[in-house]
Amino acid sequence: MNYRYSIVIQWSDEDNAFLVHLPEFPSQHFVTHGATYDEALANGLEVVDLLVESYQDEGRSLPTPRSTPVSLQAA
Repeated sequence: MNYRYSIVIQWSDEDNAFLVHLPEFPSQHFVTHGATYDEALANGLEVVDLLVESYQDEGRSLPTPRSTPVSLQAA
């Protein structure tokens, strides 16, 4: 699907993986991960599809996509 939700991907030395956060779906801070950036992105997109399907099945309103980019700061 072509949703307009944010996907934030960041490297974690502790986990030795790229972690994925979906800001519009705040139920968890990180929802998936991947060994590579591309794998993390693919996993994040799959989670978005599953969350949208779940919200629709439960009759819940979908979150509003952010209209401005998320500001990221270097650690």
